[in-house]
Amino acid sequence: MRITKIAVYKFSIPMHPFTIATGTMEYAQNIFIRVFIEDGSYGVGECSAFPMIVGETQATCYELAKDFAGLWKKKDARDIEGRMTELHQYTAFNNTIKSAFDMALHDIAAKQAGQPLYAYLGGKLKSLETDLTIGIDSPSVMAEIALEFKSRGVRIIKIKLGKNAMEDVERVRLIRTSVGPDPILRIDANQGWNFEEAAFALQEIGHYQVQFCEQPMRYWDDDKLPALKKISPIPIMADESVFSHFDAKRLIQAKACDYINIKLAKSGGIFEAGKINEVCEQNQIYCMMGGMLESRLALTAFAHFAIAHNNIIFYDMDTCMLGHKIDPVVGGVKYNKFFLDIPASNGIGADADEGFLEHCEHIMI
Repeated sequence: MRITKIAVYKFSIPMHPFTIATGTMEYAQNIFIRVFIEDGSYGVGECSAFPMIVGETQATCYELAKDFAGLWKKKDARDIEGRMTELHQYTAFNNTIKSAFDMALHDIAAKQAGQPLYAYLGGKLKSLETDLTIGIDSPSVMAEIALEFKSRGVRIIKIKLGKNAMEDVERVRLIRTSVGPDPILRIDANQGWNFEEAAFALQEIGHYQVQFCEQPMRYWDDDKLPALKKISPIPIMADESVFSHFDAKRLIQAKACDYINIKLAKSGGIFEAGKINEVCEQNQIYCMMGGMLESRLALTAFAHFAIAHNNIIFYDMDTCMLGHKIDPVVGGVKYNKFFLDIPASNGIGADADEGFLEHCEHIMI
């Protein structure tokens, strides 16, 4: 199973602007790859660069993908750990583009095994219900959106916060008043608060039945998380603070969080994400499966990974519902309202639409 060639595409997806505490995304800065092996078959991978979080752009991912493709030519696609070690030795960080290459190898492996990816990873088919996220806007507009979500049958609402602590409290108050007691509310500050703001906001928002808060402070304030966790009435979920299983160990040992959000764009792919989940499971820390702004292709891989790991009990799987104007994917996961139906075909079970790819900048190496 030698790798013969790799195709790399700038997989840009137009979208309605989406705002979080650290910035606004005007389009999904994605990369799509196909890794071909000797029999002519291939595995697919996709990643979504989110510069404000991972420090990568579509341009940096595209250039590094060319280098990675050169490193892998004529190498064995079955040795996933070996191939990923080569990428880690070639360059530090850059986990987002690494995750696309990792995904493609797992797709190949599952296809060769004649199994859906979740089965290849040791899982069994089960139901996943995603939340739906409200980007930052005025409190009144966000409350209107939340009410519209409820009317559509959304049962779990994720609220982006982190611009202004006082306004954030009002955002959550108005949303809870608008939707009533039934919908589950989650909040995500995306590192937007300092310690004092986080302490104030969490204590006030604690009155409004919130399931957890993601990443209240900047990752460089991780040393303050244990103190914040002690005074917060809302459980803390680490996100931007955890890129690797070493990060997970560090936070868990410090008693700094209640939950951890796993994203392939942070971990560098399925291989390392599995290690993060293992550390969490060993320490009774439940996880959430999240993403950036990926299409349904990568989202399908996320769903396979999530159902293969029972320690993942929260699902933030709405990436392509957050304003994507087009759906350039064939096959893949389907939304049944806000439940995800995962394909039973071998591998990931999704591919990019050929008509869309014709208009994408690309290179074959």
